[in-house]
Amino acid sequence: MRHLPDMKSIKLALAVMVGIAGLTACDMLSGRETPGQYATDTAISAKVKMAFTQDPVIAAKPFQINVETMQGVVLLSGFVDSKELEQRAINVASKVEGVKSVKDGMETPKTYKK
Repeated sequence: MRHLPDMKSIKLALAVMVGIAGLTACDMLSGRETPGQYATDTAISAKVKMAFTQDPVIAAKPFQINVETMQGVVLLSGFVDSKELEQRAINVASKVEGVKSVKDGMETPKTYKK
């Protein structure tokens, strides 16, 4: 006679499988492989923001630039008042240690006026 697993064992196995699948899905959706990479990306974003405050041209202008980093790729988004300031922000960000590349999602008055 064959021994069948009891309901408690089946539920436990199912719960473990769902948990593992959930964690795997979270990693895939977030695009972050490890907690270490997440910490590195957070540090890179902070360094870029600090570089903006230390740049005399960028710091002197009113701006709203958002900085997000994923696997060393920095995305700059928000609003700046000129193409020159937009390019300067890209240049400053690209020089920060750990930045692999910079994606430009910023808008100037010409791009957001209708």
